Amino acid sequence: VLFDERFAGNPLVFCGTVGVLPRSAVGKSVTPGALVVVAGGRTGRDGIRGATFSSAALTAESEAVSATAVQIGNPITEKTLADAVLEARDLHLFTAITDCGAGGLSSAVGELGEACGVRVDLEKAPLKYAGLSYADIWISEAQERMVLAVPPASLERLMAVCRKHQVEATVIGAFTDTKRLVLFFHGLQVADLDMSFLHHGVPRPPRPARWVAPALTEPSLAPPADLTPTLLALLARWDSCSREPIIRRYDHEVQGGSALKPLVGAQHDGPSDAAIVRPDLHAARGLIVANGINVRYGDLDPYWMAAAAIDEALRQIVAVGGSLDRVALLDNFCWGDTTRPEILGSLVRAAQACYDMATAFGTPFISGKDSLHNEYRVGEDRRSIPGTLLISALGVMPDVTKAVSMDVKAPGHLLYLVGVTKPELGGSAYYALQGAVGAQAPVVDPARALATFQALSRATAAGLVRACHDCSEGGLGLAAAEMAFAGGVGATIRLSAVPTEGAMDRDDMLLFSESTSRFLVEVTPGQQAAFEQALAGVPHAVIGETVAEPTLTMMGKGGTPVVQAPLDALKRTWQQPLEAYFSWRR
Repeated sequence: VLFDERFAGNPLVFCGTVGVLPRSAVGKSVTPGALVVVAGGRTGRDGIRGATFSSAALTAESEAVSATAVQIGNPITEKTLADAVLEARDLHLFTAITDCGAGGLSSAVGELGEACGVRVDLEKAPLKYAGLSYADIWISEAQERMVLAVPPASLERLMAVCRKHQVEATVIGAFTDTKRLVLFFHGLQVADLDMSFLHHGVPRPPRPARWVAPALTEPSLAPPADLTPTLLALLARWDSCSREPIIRRYDHEVQGGSALKPLVGAQHDGPSDAAIVRPDLHAARGLIVANGINVRYGDLDPYWMAAAAIDEALRQIVAVGGSLDRVALLDNFCWGDTTRPEILGSLVRAAQACYDMATAFGTPFISGKDSLHNEYRVGEDRRSIPGTLLISALGVMPDVTKAVSMDVKAPGHLLYLVGVTKPELGGSAYYALQGAVGAQAPVVDPARALATFQALSRATAAGLVRACHDCSEGGLGLAAAEMAFAGGVGATIRLSAVPTEGAMDRDDMLLFSESTSRFLVEVTPGQQAAFEQALAGVPHAVIGETVAEPTLTMMGKGGTPVVQAPLDALKRTWQQPLEAYFSWRR
């Protein structure tokens, strides 16, 4: 959940889903003679041109003009359809299946029939109400509809399964050997297109792309001797504060598969780096789900914004005890008008970073989403959202009992900072608090980052890590505060011990730099030697210890405290913003 004034007229919502399927169900095949079956919900005008609407500039008339672009969901139909499809899958009653997403039947049928051809009688599609034209039926994106390729010999058994689950299923056509898409409506031919042209015939015109680095400078800030108020202000920022009121509005315990919850710690209210779920409750394997995003870095350089988002998603997988052995990435791009060279240039730069980082880390992109032309008008003023990239990472964890949470566990333990801190505050939460931007966004060194991730994964797999939290927004300062108040255990940290590169002579830089690939780790004294051995060759240092007194103390380079605050004050400040908002809403 992020906040930026540039989203005021065009807010973004990203949703993701993870599914599990048998290996035997991965392949698809469509042969001439197979029937085109539509199952599930009926077709209506809702969702018409929804995909187009999602990539169009918003105006004062959008609500009225594009009202039908929003689909009307029916979760009951969706559940019964899913049950019917799964049973039919296990009985091998269809050879290929796809959903009616963007473009509706036009995309679903067109994709399935690409290799052979297809004929569809559009009047056979079940409708929610009369009055739809053949064009409406063809492009409607009404929800809860699946298109299946069904061998004629399997049709009756498929229909019986659908009746059992009270799912409507209808044959609307058949796949052919003509390699053409042919549509009829009450006997009238309304389309006849060559499949090759349909899939590959659209011209790909070259478009100019230009990116020029903005002329930015580092702000001249005089840090106060006491950084406690600054840390409290960062904890209270909308971008940093607790998301618990949002998380609690949805039951993340559905089916009881949560192995590591989004909220952890002594009071179950600390911010977990990632979530771990067990799709199979009888197995020890789990799936780690993590995300990375930081819009502000893109104001300096979209390349390093994308790189940092990938680094963040991957280090969150490592922070909860995972490794990069089996990790896949997903991208979600939302950008402005890419017909403008400077907007397209920034998108190209971000996409290049995705390629570079994915290949360097060995973590492939397996899916994604894009939505372009996210702009809106205020009077005659055209405004664009900031280029926004959400990276999601999925990792397989062989044994969820090895999961590590971010809350410190007990006093008397050592606190390590793993990774190097640099003077990289451009786009940081600390600069945003001062109304500044900065010039140097955090830079990712993928070779060093990979070595760090692998070393820390080995340490957690060996049981050497009691708690781990990645340093992201707010840097070391927020990471330490969150770990301490989540566990209800105090901590003392010495900034002079932080591993650094570059000119790092200021306490505020050491506390709030957002350099990538860093972790704050809790280790017991008895495991210190083994932990040091596991991290050989990777920058790390003991920077403090946990203490019984419920206070967070950070000693500056000069040897005097620059932060000293009770844990309950830190936690209360962090929890208050959204609690107050939702209390007001109620």
